[in-house]
Amino acid sequence: MAVTTKFVNADGVKVFYREGISPNKPDAPVILLLHGFPSSSHQYRNLIPLLSHKYRVLAPDLPGFGFTEVPEERQYKYTFESLSNTIAEFLEALSVEKFSVYVFDYGAPTTWRLALQRPEAITAIISQNGNAYEEGLGFFWEPVRSFWATGAANEREALRKAFLNLPTTQWQYTHGTPSTHSIAPEAPYLDFALFERPGNGEIQMDLLYDYRENVKMYPQLHDYFKKSQVPLLAVWGKNDEIFLAPGAEAFKKDIKGAEVVLLDAGHFAVESHTAEIAELMLGFLERKGIV
Repeated sequence: MAVTTKFVNADGVKVFYREGISPNKPDAPVILLLHGFPSSSHQYRNLIPLLSHKYRVLAPDLPGFGFTEVPEERQYKYTFESLSNTIAEFLEALSVEKFSVYVFDYGAPTTWRLALQRPEAITAIISQNGNAYEEGLGFFWEPVRSFWATGAANEREALRKAFLNLPTTQWQYTHGTPSTHSIAPEAPYLDFALFERPGNGEIQMDLLYDYRENVKMYPQLHDYFKKSQVPLLAVWGKNDEIFLAPGAEAFKKDIKGAEVVLLDAGHFAVESHTAEIAELMLGFLERKGIV
């Protein structure tokens, strides 16, 4: 199925998104794909066609990423609460009331806020290295936790230099990936080029600092999991050093029927294991009656 690219105005933002849907299934159930740092909906360019013969697949670029445009006069505050509000407005603009969601990295806390606000809207969750537990936060996060504690300008600048560069971006794609031949070489270059836009470095550091609020809301999120028992598949790159494999297993504590599949992959498992993830998703959604 062909993937189309579009814009829609939502929350005062011109949201860029990719869409795939079969012309034979105009009323197909919706799957929302939410990307993470440092990418955009570009990371789903190969996954969308593998799902869109059965589902309407929507993959927006979050504000601050990809090709979504935020007017300066909007005075947008780059927090995860703001990202979630924009995605909620995006869904409303497209008249989407119920959806399954694939979360990855930053896409996870964006979704968790939607789930707490509109628990009835989410029919299933597929989490691919989309963290929700302290168990998933390893040594990688230690300097970030220090920054959270102080908000110090020197720590902010040190993390900017450490994170917002091409080698680190490439590392996120390739580390833990058994065969780097499966990674499109242009992907990290696109991410890095978009980071280089004026003002984007500050946006990324604002979001990294605000990530502390996501960790604070974990108990509330776990309560949602326990009460809703939302169908959940955690398909995880087990070699990821950013969000560790125990974070995938932790879903089982709160969701009795949670399914966990650990792949021999790194952070960007969707790049290296696209077909396998699509097959797992389709089987999972069919078992849960979301067809």
